[in-house]
Amino acid sequence: MPLPEAEAREPLHTRSISYQGYRRKDGLWDIEAHMTDVKSYSFQNHFRGTIEVGEPLHEMLLRVTIDDEFVIRDVIAVTENGPFENCHEIVDAYKSLAGITMGPGWRRNIRQKVGGVNGCTHLTELLFPMATVAMQTLWAFKNHRRHKTDQDHTRDRARPGILDTCHAWAATSPVVKRNAPDFYTGP
Repeated sequence: MPLPEAEAREPLHTRSISYQGYRRKDGLWDIEAHMTDVKSYSFQNHFRGTIEVGEPLHEMLLRVTIDDEFVIRDVIAVTENGPFENCHEIVDAYKSLAGITMGPGWRRNIRQKVGGVNGCTHLTELLFPMATVAMQTLWAFKNHRRHKTDQDHTRDRARPGILDTCHAWAATSPVVKRNAPDFYTGP
C-alpha cells in the first residue's frame, strides 16, 4: 500500500542510496554502496562554486570486501563530490575496518573505528546496512547453491543467525515454524 496522498509540496532534496552484492572469482564477496544528495535548485558552495540543479552535493562510494565468515578483508571509500575541500582526506581511514566481522556489535565497532571526527558521517552511515546486504547476498546464494547440490536436502541443524532479529523471524512466528521448525518456540 502506498503512502497516502500528501499536501501540495515542492521537492527540494533527494538522497539516493543503492547497494549491490557481488560474488568474486577469488571466493570473496564485494558489497558496494553509492550515495548521492541533490537539490532541486542551484546554490553557492564556498569550495565548489555554483552547484547546479541535479549536481550532487554529496557523492560517496564504498566497497567492502568480505569472506564467507563475513570478516572484512578490504574497504575502499571514495568521496567523488563533497561540500568541503577536505572531505576526501578521510577515505583511507575506512581501511581500519579490515578484520572486523559483520555480526553482533557491527555498529559499535564501526563507530569505534570511523565514528565522529575519525570518519565521514555519510560514508559511516553507508556502512550500517551493509551487514544486511551482505546477508542477503551470501545467505541466499549459498542456500540456493546448497539446495542445488544437496540431493537429500538434509536440514541444517545450526541455529539460524536471523532468528529473533525482527518480528517476522521471532522464534514464536509462523515463519520460523515453517522455515526452521527445530527452533520454533511458539504454541
